[in-house]
Amino acid sequence: MTADSNWQALAEAKRQAILNAIPEKWRLPTPVPAASEVRDVTGPYIQKYLSEREIEITEADAVDIVAQTSTGRWSAVEVIEAFCHRAALAHQFVSCLHEIFFEAALEDARKLDAYFAEHKKPIGLLHGLPVSLKDQFHIKGVETTMGYVGWIGNFQGRKDDPRHLTHESELVRELRALGAVLYCKTSVPCTLMSPETVNNIIGYTWNPKNRLLSAGGSSGGEGALIALRGSPIGFGTDIGGSVRIPAGFNYLYGLRPSAGRTPYQGAANSLEGQNTVLSVIGPMAPTARSLVMILKAVLSQEPWYHDPLVHELPWRDEIVDQTLALIQQARTGKSSLAFGILQWDRIGRIHPPIARGLQMIESTLKRLGHTVIPWNPPSHARAIELADRAYTMDGDADFTHHFGLSGEPRPKQVISGPNALSVTQITELNVAKREYQKEYMDYWNSTAKLTGTGRPVDGFFSPIAPHAAVVPENYKHVGYSCFVNLLDYTSVTLPVTHADKSVDVRPASGELAEHVDWDYDAEAYDGAPVAIQLIGRRLQEEKILTLAEYLGNEIGTTA
Repeated sequence: MTADSNWQALAEAKRQAILNAIPEKWRLPTPVPAASEVRDVTGPYIQKYLSEREIEITEADAVDIVAQTSTGRWSAVEVIEAFCHRAALAHQFVSCLHEIFFEAALEDARKLDAYFAEHKKPIGLLHGLPVSLKDQFHIKGVETTMGYVGWIGNFQGRKDDPRHLTHESELVRELRALGAVLYCKTSVPCTLMSPETVNNIIGYTWNPKNRLLSAGGSSGGEGALIALRGSPIGFGTDIGGSVRIPAGFNYLYGLRPSAGRTPYQGAANSLEGQNTVLSVIGPMAPTARSLVMILKAVLSQEPWYHDPLVHELPWRDEIVDQTLALIQQARTGKSSLAFGILQWDRIGRIHPPIARGLQMIESTLKRLGHTVIPWNPPSHARAIELADRAYTMDGDADFTHHFGLSGEPRPKQVISGPNALSVTQITELNVAKREYQKEYMDYWNSTAKLTGTGRPVDGFFSPIAPHAAVVPENYKHVGYSCFVNLLDYTSVTLPVTHADKSVDVRPASGELAEHVDWDYDAEAYDGAPVAIQLIGRRLQEEKILTLAEYLGNEIGTTA
């Protein structure tokens, strides 16, 4: 067997094993129609395969699910079985899963129900909550391929490493202690360094709302699964937008916390040892309050005692209370909240639906009486250049090694760079990053002169990407997401609207905005979710999530 046919055979066997893990009763009797016939497989389309009880359970958000399972009104078994069914359907619709372990999840759920029956109380803050995970997290008895054919059957590409099916990531340990039920791992692009999810094992992960488009990346499987309500909440990772892009593309809330707020210990990753721009773990869900609940729960486990890079920073209710006080003050007609809006970064022109989303944000803020100012920060071109140098500092050595394990080809969408940096160049890069962070901080502080509140802006809004989802192989500009990672700011996606081919069209007359790409394909993008990101300073997760929940309710996009 040739090396070429060997990787193909391995990939095909793994792809079939994923499908074989779906119980026969949940397999589709006929193939899913082509995207040209059925674009949108969310809502009514997937519901026709489910019972009324399954729909009731799977369309509740994480907060409501825990309210039921932690009081015994819903059993953990019936909840996880409903989500397993819906996840199985989701994978058959859009190819979003890498690992399925439904039987193990049902056994865990039975133990939770037995505990509740005996003790009349939940085992933890997330008792009975199904949680999905991006395929970077190690779970006992479950393989981790991270999209690489060369990782099949071994531990992160190392055939002699005994941890293959025994190692668990720190976040997994904490979720189990909280009573969460783990049942599947979701698809990623090999290398993780791609805003589209594609690999040689399962192929391409499609957008459930418009299957002509991408689900985003690199946490694309997570975004697609949650969009189809095959999961109420899950975790992805973000080094250049990999939580926010798929969250935005799938009409979800997604949190990119600052580095050191959530535990990364024991998870697989690309570019290990690259510490200039750190990857972080963040949750994704249909509601902002779900993100609040799960972040509070994880922090209750005191991860700083188990991950040396986590800050000893428990959830701060006092910051929530301060933010709520500002919101309440606004409701009395005396708002002291102020926000910036970045219309574009002077590099990547945005599509009309994104421009309309920003307009909706601005009009909502003004209706609520908040101050809005233009956001004119230091050059984002510099941020993008610095981030790109960090992502490619090893000259592709890591990616080349892992693709070489099997001989599989590299997908076109993978971000790469051929020129390795010397030690001197890396130290210079780190200095340049720090200087840019300081310059951006000074600009933020200077907005106190413009807000009229006596304080700088409370946050600013920006596109996540130039487009609402994306046509495959057409993602040209990651600058709207990666500058946040370079700055290490807190950011959360805020679902706003959907692309509409009858609305998002070139105006018949009047002044055309130079930063809007009026030549976008309105027909192809029709129906695609539109989200905008709200960005706060470092380690401001409590404040930004509180604002996101408030504004989501005002815009009317909370599921």
